[in-house]
Formats: sequence, structure tokens, C-alpha cells
Amino acid sequence: MQSSIPAVFMRGGTSRGLYFKKADLPDNRDLWDDILLKAFGSPDPRQVDGVGGTTSVTSKSCILSPSERDDCDIDYLFAQLAVDEAKVDYAPTCGNMLAGVGPYAIETGMIQAQDGETRVRIHQVNTGGLVEAVVPTPGGQVEYEGEVAIDGVPGTASPILLNFMNVIGARTGKLFPTGEKTETIDGVDVTIIDAAMPCMITRAADVGKTGYEPAAALDTDTAFFERVEAMRLEAGHRMGLGDVSGQVQPKIIITAPPRDGGVIASRYLVPDKTHETHAITGGIALAYASVTPGTVVEPLLDLPAGDDRPQFSIEHPAGQLHLALTLSDGDGGRKIEAAGITRTARMIMQGSVVVPARLLRV
Repeated sequence: MQSSIPAVFMRGGTSRGLYFKKADLPDNRDLWDDILLKAFGSPDPRQVDGVGGTTSVTSKSCILSPSERDDCDIDYLFAQLAVDEAKVDYAPTCGNMLAGVGPYAIETGMIQAQDGETRVRIHQVNTGGLVEAVVPTPGGQVEYEGEVAIDGVPGTASPILLNFMNVIGARTGKLFPTGEKTETIDGVDVTIIDAAMPCMITRAADVGKTGYEPAAALDTDTAFFERVEAMRLEAGHRMGLGDVSGQVQPKIIITAPPRDGGVIASRYLVPDKTHETHAITGGIALAYASVTPGTVVEPLLDLPAGDDRPQFSIEHPAGQLHLALTLSDGDGGRKIEAAGITRTARMIMQGSVVVPARLLRV
């Protein structure tokens, strides 16, 4: 016997997955992992028995509910599904899937659409972050068609503006959890930072890479991944996160000077594979590190001086990720006041996902 659970299959930014109402899932959260794994077809590298797309960026889920906070409308819980392991990680958040939260909330009646645009205040339950999504809603309906293109997604769509707030110390409470802007792990200079996403950042040249490699080329270098994973585990201890083996935080970012008109070149590891584009949250962490003197990445930066709201463009394997930074000058140099990004989203299917009925019972 099988049971159906209401769900919407959506693309958010350069990711895609299933969006659920929390009320449609069992009250017993111990059941969620098996339900999500079966829905996506994990563990299986082909995910042939589910809706997963065989990659981490197409194996994601969002669980939404009316917010319990007075300053937010929606609580957004993110779940990262492993592809070839029976593992669901609720520690990180996802800035790309976040782009679909506002449209989903409107489409499912959780938020009343306004004529023109609708602002949705979102609480990222995983990290405590706050984001305001501005969704185009002409005539009180979500508009998906538009002229905005984002690298990593074919075609164009309607823009969704995401304004990220209070991102400093998303998990640890501090921008630089160790108190150092540069430190050494395994003989390599790194910056350990927590802004939207805990990350360990290093220069590509210091770990034997150019920083311009295609994702597939990095993924075949097992010795490289073993080396940076050992460094990541140490960074996790130093951040106060304990043993992070089996977790996806902190993420790894390797950087290089820009060469295609961006501000910085980056390869973002998730962490056992290379992201095919770049995570938004990781991009925010990289931006904070880039404008801070004394970090490993700041000397590589090519950011025009004197612009208090510059476009911070990160070169990644499929193009560029564009952030809009609001900067101010202080005693310690330039400081980020806010970070915003334009993403797109599209509803692909709506209805129900079907899983074995036994998974919904204790």
C-alpha cells in the first residue's frame, strides 16, 4: 500500500526539489528522513525510484509552515538529501531553493498575494537567518515568465529579489568564529568565516589548483578532496562545531583572481563534490571575507573603489553569481551592511508525491 503527500516540485535558482507544507508531514519528525529518502530515490546514484536528479543540487526539499516569529511570515526548513547514501542533513540552508519559498507560499494560500509585488518575510529555521523575498505578482498572481537570466539555468524568467538580513554568525554567532582572519591548517593559509554559511576559504594555488577548473575536473581528483576534507574537519573543530564528518558544514571555497570580468573566481565544494555553479549563502560568506582586510581572499579581490552598492560578481564553473552589496566605510575598512541577490524560480509540477504507507506510521 502507498500513501500520497501533497507536494510541489519546483526549481529555485539553480537547484530543484520538493516543497511541502509541514502540516502535511507526520507530526513525528523521526519519520521524515525515510519519507524524503524514498521520495527522492536515495540511496541510489541514479535515484531511479524517486524524483531526485542524481546530483546534490537536484536532491533538495523545503518544509514550510506559518512562522512562529512575529517578524516573519514563513518558517523555512531546508533538507539536503544525499544521493548515494541514506542521509538527510538539516544543518545547512539553501539560498537557491529559498527563491521558491515565496512563490510556493503564495500558490498554496499561505500568503495573500498583493497586486504588483508581494513581500514575504522568511525565517530560515536551519540557521536562524532572516530573508525578505520580493515576488512579482501582477494581478495578484505569481508571474514566472520574464527576461532575467541566471547562469546555470537555461532561458529567462521573472526576477525574485532576496534580501538577506542578519547573516553574520549564522551558526556560530561570530563572523570570524576563531577570532582570526587568517590562520594555518595543514600548512595552508585559510580564513574561517560564518556569514550566511560557515565556510573555510583558501586560495586555490595553495592547495595545488588554479581555481578555474571545471567541476568535473576537480571531482576526479580524489587526493585533492581527501586533503581539503581533512582541513575542513579541523576547521569545524576550531569553529566550535565539533566533529563535522558526515555533515555538509562548514563548506569549502577555493579562490583565485578573476579573469572573466567578475570580482573573484571561486570553486565551491559541497563538500564532497564541486558545486556546478555556486551557492548563494557561500557567495555571501565569500563576499564578507573578500572586503575584510587580513583574510586570505582580500588580496585577490578586484572590487571598484568608491561604489557604496557594487555588484559583487563571483566567477563559477557555469558563469557568474551576482550579489548586490551595500557597503559603508569604517575604521576597519569597508563593511557590508546588506547583501541582496536576484534569483528566479519555476513551478514544475504540483500534486502529491507517493511513498509506501508504512513510512507514515511508527
